[in-house]
Amino acid sequence: MKILTILGSTGSIGTNTLDVLRRNRQLYQVFALAAGHNVEVLASQILEFRPRVAAVATSDGVERLSKCLESAGLPRVDWPQLEWGNSARVRISTADEVDTVISAMVGVVGLEATYEAVCRGKRIGLANKEVLVSSGKLVMDAVREHGAELVPVDSEHNGAHQCLRAGNRAAVSKLILTASGGPFRNTPREALASVTPEQALNHPTWRMGNRITIDCATLMNKGFEVIEACWLFGFPPSQVEVVIHPQSTVHAMIEYSDGSVLAQISATDMRMPIQYALTYPDRSEAPVPKIDWAEARRWEFLPPDFDKFPLLKLAYRCQEAGGSATATLNAADEIAVEAFLQGRIGYPGIAEIVSETLSRVPLRWPGTVAEVLEIDRESRAVAEELVMARSASVATA
Repeated sequence: MKILTILGSTGSIGTNTLDVLRRNRQLYQVFALAAGHNVEVLASQILEFRPRVAAVATSDGVERLSKCLESAGLPRVDWPQLEWGNSARVRISTADEVDTVISAMVGVVGLEATYEAVCRGKRIGLANKEVLVSSGKLVMDAVREHGAELVPVDSEHNGAHQCLRAGNRAAVSKLILTASGGPFRNTPREALASVTPEQALNHPTWRMGNRITIDCATLMNKGFEVIEACWLFGFPPSQVEVVIHPQSTVHAMIEYSDGSVLAQISATDMRMPIQYALTYPDRSEAPVPKIDWAEARRWEFLPPDFDKFPLLKLAYRCQEAGGSATATLNAADEIAVEAFLQGRIGYPGIAEIVSETLSRVPLRWPGTVAEVLEIDRESRAVAEELVMARSASVATA
C-alpha cells in the first residue's frame, strides 16, 4: 500500500487525486493533506479520507478548520493533527511513513516542501510548475543525488514521459508540447486590449484555478511548460516546440532523428496522468473515458503566434539565459495576473509588467532554495511597484 501526502488537496489536481484514491482504496492510504485557505473543502476531505495530519496556510486557518470539524460532529479523538505554515508542509512531505508526495500547490509555496521530499528520495507526482520554473537546477540536481522519482502530472509532460519510454532517448531530436490556444486563439491582436478577466477565465477545454487559466490565455502556462520540459527531460529550449492543438487530445509528441513521430493521446481528464504518476511503471484501469475511434473527428495543429502571445517567446529567452531569469519570470507573472484579475491593469499589461520586471531584476545563479525564494520576493516587489505606478498613471489620466 502506498502512503501519500497531497500538497494542494483542495485544488483541481488535489481533488482529482483523491478521486483516483477513492476508487482504489485498497492500494493507497492518505497520510497528510495540505491546503491553503479552503478549510471547508479540506474538512470534508478529512471526514472521508481520515489523514493523520492536515495542514493549512495560517494559524487562523487551523481555528477555522477546527470549527468545521466540530460542526461536522467528528469526535476529537478522530481528528488529524492540525498544523499550519511552511514548516508543516515540509514535515508532512518528508515524514518517514510517506513514500509518495503529490505536489499540486500553486506558486512557490510548495517549493521547499517538494525540494525536501526530493532530498528524502520520495516519489513526487509533480503538478506544481513553479518548482522547476523557479528552481529547476537545484531540484534536478537533488533528484539525481538522492535517487528520487519525479513523475510529471501535467498532461503534456506526462504525455512526454510516456512517449520517451518508447524508444532510445539519444535518438530523439525534438519534443513537441501541445497547447489548446486558450480563449483568444482566434481573437485579433488589436482586440486583446479590451478583454475582461471574465473572458480570459473562459477556457475552452480545461477547468482550472484562476491563475493557471489566465496563464493559458496568455500562453504563459505553455512557456512554463517549455521550461519544465527542459529540466525534466534534459532538452535545450531549441529542441522543445509548441504547437496549437485546440482539441487537446494529443498531449505531447516526440520526433526521432529519422523523422518518425510518436504521440501520446488520451481524453482531457486529469485523472489519467495522476493515476499514471501513482502507478508508474505499471498501468491500471483509469476512471476516464476512452477515445471512440469509430467516431469521426478532426485534429488541428497550428503554429503559435509569438507576436500575439509574447510571454511564450519570453519564456524561451529566460530558459536560454539560465540562472534566476525563470524565477523572476514566474514571480512577475503571478503579480501581473493578480493585478489583471483585480482590474488594476489591462490584459496586455501582464506581458508588459513581466518584461519590465525582468529588465530591472539582475540575473543571478542561486545555490539554495532560500536564495531562490529571496529572488522571488525581490521580483514580486519590483513587479508590484510597476503595477502600482501603472495604476496611478491610469487614475490620474
